[in-house]
Amino acid sequence: MAPITPRKYVPKDRFNALFSALKTQTYHDPASRGPGSHTIRTIAWNPTGHLIATGSADRTLRIWNPEKPQVRNSTELRGHNGAIERVAWNPTKEAELASVSSDGTCKFWDVRSKTCIATVQLGGEGLTVAWSSDGSTVMVGRKDDTLIPISITTSPATYTPLPPLPQPTQTNQTLFAPSNPPKTLLLTTGLGTITVANYPTLSPLHTLHAHTSSCSSLALSPSGRYLATGGSDALITLWDTADWVCRRTLGAMVGSVRSVGFSWDGAYVVGGSDEGNGLEIAHVETGEYVCKLDTSAPATCVAWHPGRYWLAYSGDAMGLKIVGAAGGPL
Repeated sequence: MAPITPRKYVPKDRFNALFSALKTQTYHDPASRGPGSHTIRTIAWNPTGHLIATGSADRTLRIWNPEKPQVRNSTELRGHNGAIERVAWNPTKEAELASVSSDGTCKFWDVRSKTCIATVQLGGEGLTVAWSSDGSTVMVGRKDDTLIPISITTSPATYTPLPPLPQPTQTNQTLFAPSNPPKTLLLTTGLGTITVANYPTLSPLHTLHAHTSSCSSLALSPSGRYLATGGSDALITLWDTADWVCRRTLGAMVGSVRSVGFSWDGAYVVGGSDEGNGLEIAHVETGEYVCKLDTSAPATCVAWHPGRYWLAYSGDAMGLKIVGAAGGPL
C-alpha cells in the first residue's frame, strides 16, 4: 500500500483563510430519486485517501474517486437488501471494505474487482462496524445492542463470526484503540458514558462520563493522543488518552453529534449533526473555533481526508460533497 504524503501543518491563525478558499466538489448519485430517497448514512476514506465510500438509506453502496466526480467513474457495490448503516475500510489494505446493513449482514468487498468476498450473517439488523488497526478483527454492532466480533485470517482468507456479546445498555458505536493484536475497545453508551474495555474480555478498564445524555459518536486522533466523543446533548468532548481526563468541551453544535472526526494531523476536529446548517471546525489544543463552513442542509456525516485538509460531508439531496477536491490552496 502506497504511503500517504501529508501536506504541511497549517497553524490556527491561518487556517480560516486557507480553508475558506478551498472549492467544494459535489458527487451526485443518479440513484437519488428525490428528497430523502438517497440519504447518505455513512462516509469513509480508504487508508490512502484515493477512494471514498458512501452508504445510503436506499441500499446504494458506492466507491468514488475524489478526483473524478462523474458517476461513471465510480463503482456501485450491489448485494445488500437493506439500508447501508456503516462502512469501514481495512486499515492494512487500500481496497478492502466492510459494510453493515439493516438486512442483517456484514459484507466484505474487494473494490478493485467489484466483488463481495465474504458475507457474515449477524442474526439481527446491523448498525455499526469497526476494524482493528492490524486488520485482524472487525467488531459489528447490532441494533439490539449486541456486538458480533469477526476474526479474519489472510492465508487462506477467512471471516469467522465469534460468539455474540450482548451489552447491558444502548451501544451506538465502537472503536478499537491501535495495537497489534487489538487489546482495547471503546464503546459509547446510551447513558452518556464511554466504556474503555479490555479486548477480547470486554472487562471495563475506565468509564468516561462524557455527556449528559446518550453518546452517539467517537473518534481517535491519528496519533492516538486524544479521543473525541459526540453526544445527543450537542457537545463534543476531548479526552487525553494518557490519563483519560477531559481536556476540552466544545459547544457550538445545535443538535445531536452524529459523527466526529480529526484532521490528518490531529490539529482540528469537526462534528456532524442532523440539525442546523453549517460545520464548525475547532482547534484541538485550544478548543477555539477557527472556521465555519456553511451548508445548505444539516451535515450528518463528516470525514477528513487521511493526508490533506479535505473534508467530506453529507446532508443535502445532491449527495456527497468534498471541500478541497475542486481545488484550492491546501
